[in-house]
Amino acid sequence: MERLLSHFFTQETAQRAGYTGGSSLFPGADPLVTGLAYDSRTVHRGNLYFALPGFHADGHAFIPEAIRRGAAVIIHQHELSAYSQGIRYIRVEDARFAMSPVADAFYRFPSRQLALIGVTGTEGKSTTVYLIYQLLELLGKKGGFISTVQYSNGTGEQWNPEHQTTPEAPVVHKLLRDILDHGGAYGIIEASSHGLSPRTNRLGSVAFDVGVMTNVRHEHLEFHGTWEQYRKDKARLFQALDRFEHHKTVPPTPFQGVPSFGVVNADDPSAAYFAGSTKHITYTYSTRGLEADLTVKNISSGLEGNWYEVCIGKTGALLDIRDRLPGAFNAGNVLASLLTLSELLSIPVQDLAPLVPSLKPVRGRMTRIQRGQPFEVVVDYAHTPSSFKTIFPPLRERLDARGGRLISLFGSAGERDTAKRSEQGRIAAAWSDLLVLTDEDPRGEDPMAILEDIAQGIAGAKEEADLFLIPDRPKAVRKACSLARPEDMVLLLGKGHENSIIYAHETKAYDEIREAEKALAELGFSGAP
Repeated sequence: MERLLSHFFTQETAQRAGYTGGSSLFPGADPLVTGLAYDSRTVHRGNLYFALPGFHADGHAFIPEAIRRGAAVIIHQHELSAYSQGIRYIRVEDARFAMSPVADAFYRFPSRQLALIGVTGTEGKSTTVYLIYQLLELLGKKGGFISTVQYSNGTGEQWNPEHQTTPEAPVVHKLLRDILDHGGAYGIIEASSHGLSPRTNRLGSVAFDVGVMTNVRHEHLEFHGTWEQYRKDKARLFQALDRFEHHKTVPPTPFQGVPSFGVVNADDPSAAYFAGSTKHITYTYSTRGLEADLTVKNISSGLEGNWYEVCIGKTGALLDIRDRLPGAFNAGNVLASLLTLSELLSIPVQDLAPLVPSLKPVRGRMTRIQRGQPFEVVVDYAHTPSSFKTIFPPLRERLDARGGRLISLFGSAGERDTAKRSEQGRIAAAWSDLLVLTDEDPRGEDPMAILEDIAQGIAGAKEEADLFLIPDRPKAVRKACSLARPEDMVLLLGKGHENSIIYAHETKAYDEIREAEKALAELGFSGAP
């Protein structure tokens, strides 16, 4: 086992995971590991099983089940009450941390052989990942990506079935290996704060070449504890640019030997913090007129897309860009994507800009639902106070211009940051005429209690008049649509692309876009989009 594990751990990762040597009860040849599993239900013969302590269950309790299904190696962190003959046991201090270096080695260090881009931030990650991927495709460059919404291993886009931005380490490294095996040379990963944190270490062994930061807002304090720790964990993406630079085996073609670099949103107060987290050069973009490598000077925005004038660096050259991405905030995502590929591929931004009108928006991001109704219905993933502050003002301005009302529907996730709930309510109430509060993912919490937490931030609203608390989300969507009059907008927030709602004892299939279409059909609107 020592010989087997020596390939998995560097000295640094071995110390962090707590591995100091094998602990097999029986000597003999190392087993042939056929695959990696961290869920006993997915174990196959010859697999290595990680026994992970969890929030609701402890993987150590399922070791017998994993062995029954054919596990040959068990990595665990607690002393076990019984051991099975012929099974290799490796005890480490942190089994979850150990998954990344083990998976990296098992899949033959795939991230070191790709030109790999990581995108982190509170908002804009999924869109920026998808835009970079599309631009590569339009340029004839083959690769893949991992995001909250979709992923591609090099054989086409697939919907992400999980409510998890960054998958567990074995999934990440397998997808990267698949990209290589399918002839890809580029990878883009949506790097969440959870995935970058050493507490999960999902991305701890991933060798990034480019780090992109879109913004840092108030989010996930239930996991990180403080905003400072949240920001620190996100900045680990930029630290990785230095940590792995001597491990890269990417050939000069197609990566062309370009040194690692960072890209940051100059408008964000944490821009300098991220730039200071790597010794490599960091490029900047701004949508607020700040001096940067790419700066938006003027912008005209609508639900059909945006037009903006961009100043290129110190040259002062101006460039007109037109996109088909609803929402002015997408201008920043476009600039981040252009800047990343311009530097990575040594292609002038002016030559990339004509590709922008061909870029498609992400499903569930400011997606319009039109079935012939005389009011607008829009589905978006916004679920944080900062995203609320971004999305509401321009919509309010448009509605005021035509005398329409804004009917907003949203909830807040259970077993997540509770401090944001009343803030969500306060912001939404400031911009909306009617509010419908409903389930997002209650998990183990009481759904109505979550809605009441949100309502604490809504001053002066009267229930069943301009405020409705309806936990059942399909019913809530129908209520919101039934309240709409001509020129109004029904804004459905928080679920976006997701395909389920998580409750304490079940996960219900759910598609917000289809649910909105059903609600409109029941109201008599079933015309073509």
